[in-house]
Amino acid sequence: MSLQPEGQDQTKPSPRRGLGLSSLAFGGAPVGNLYANVDETGALAAIAHAWHGGIRHFDTAPYYGYGLSETRIGAALQGVERSTYTLSTKVGRLIDVDAGRRDRSDGFAVDGQRVHFDYSRDGVLRSLETSIRRLRTDRIDILLLHDIGALTHGARHADVLAQALDEALPAMAELRDQGVVGAIGIGVNEEAICLEIMQRFPLDAIMLAGRYTLFEQDHSRAVMARAEADDVAVLIAGPYNSGLLGSENGPGDTYDYVPATPEVKARAQRFYDVCRHTGTQVGAAALQFPAAHPAVASVVCGLRSIAEVDSALDRMRAAVPAATWKALKDEGLLTPEVPTP
Repeated sequence: MSLQPEGQDQTKPSPRRGLGLSSLAFGGAPVGNLYANVDETGALAAIAHAWHGGIRHFDTAPYYGYGLSETRIGAALQGVERSTYTLSTKVGRLIDVDAGRRDRSDGFAVDGQRVHFDYSRDGVLRSLETSIRRLRTDRIDILLLHDIGALTHGARHADVLAQALDEALPAMAELRDQGVVGAIGIGVNEEAICLEIMQRFPLDAIMLAGRYTLFEQDHSRAVMARAEADDVAVLIAGPYNSGLLGSENGPGDTYDYVPATPEVKARAQRFYDVCRHTGTQVGAAALQFPAAHPAVASVVCGLRSIAEVDSALDRMRAAVPAATWKALKDEGLLTPEVPTP
């Protein structure tokens, strides 16, 4: 495939290590068959369409469809000049063949494989080696340690944290120093583990899902301040809070990957009411809000189709009146001190 650019999304220099990421990034979990099957042709078309539309950062992980997301991104971008886009992927899980497996409880519509956590030095090296092969590249721009923290590991958190600090992160730093990866960090959805790691190991980047969004800032205040102070680039994922603010018709049914409570949906409805009153699309406000923070390098939006790519691009470029941000603050829906576009 030979692609020629039709539009370049504005890049925002990341604080550390000179990274330049497009302000909107392609989140690769959906094309890994998250929640539903995406046919091969449609997935490749969506990825290529994102590049044509000016999206220049693509985020994925071995966990996303047990390698399917990485494979599809690699295939769709094959032949594209490597300097025109950046990639992030993750380490911390390894894929196993399990021919009889039909379990969909983790959300991915993929059979015959499973994953297991591995935060060892060898696990990091093996994971990156296979990711590079699937992505058909010779380097990864940002390598993230995936899903550490008490929320994921519960009683095993202390042991996982120790191994991350003793083995995984030092191995990742060596890979960065060798030029195999451009920057290193963690990819998580809780603030506490970010602060734990930042106190004990220097990071270039953090991917934080669902915690610094239009809907929620209470559980990210400390990490955003620390990232800005320490020049750590933040990639914000889950800007719609698992679909809660993704529709233009009203609140979605899920929040933080589980069914939304009546209280959550009622608060979400207030965002729709304010935005409707000020002539704003909720989705546009949700995508543009996190990008205004000086520590944020990119907003990562999960995409699975050409239509979703076009919607995200339109929302990112839509005009949001200053009156919208003021009204959201006046209504107590945004923390008063947060930066807005």
